[in-house]
Amino acid sequence: MIKNIAFGAFLLISALFSAQNTSMSAAEAKAFVSKVSAEAQEIKTLQSDFTQTKKMDFLDKSIVTYGKMSLKTPNMLSWKYTKPYQYSIVFKDNKIYINDQGKKSSVDAKSKTFEKINKLIVGSSNGKMFNDPEFTVAYFKNGSFNIARFTPKSAQLLKYIKQIELHFPKNQSTVSQVNMTEASGDTTNILFKNTKINAAIPASEFSL
Repeated sequence: MIKNIAFGAFLLISALFSAQNTSMSAAEAKAFVSKVSAEAQEIKTLQSDFTQTKKMDFLDKSIVTYGKMSLKTPNMLSWKYTKPYQYSIVFKDNKIYINDQGKKSSVDAKSKTFEKINKLIVGSSNGKMFNDPEFTVAYFKNGSFNIARFTPKSAQLLKYIKQIELHFPKNQSTVSQVNMTEASGDTTNILFKNTKINAAIPASEFSL
């Protein structure tokens, strides 16, 4: 369960992606990366409500969950699911802290797959995600979004993830939607709304 939730969680921020995507030119990709990276340097905190939809081959209906994401640079990330169950994951100090409806535990995240995914998400707030050596990045666009598609390079990550797409609304440098395809073919979509940038976040958001 933790793998499904953690992988689904990763990932940061809103809208449907039905439009046809076309590849960016090298010049467009360079300009996009430069703009996002520069503006991301100003982001110190990020908070957003999210809706996560997971589709699994063996289930007729999608699993829909709701919650709140909080990020504080350089490396603190919290995902708190509130409906239809309560489940919290906090990434802090190279550890994963978990609160499963009152049952608390922790996992050493250093050098593990979770740590790599966490780094990608934190990287989305500072622009460093585009230079992550763990992924190959391709860039696309449509009428509403600029899209960065991350494909894992390592065999370890490919056991879990086929690709991750981060959607940036045009003229916006924060992610509004995350689409992930797992190696099994299952998909996770995360839509973010009510996003707040550089608002104060209480320390309790990163404690369980």
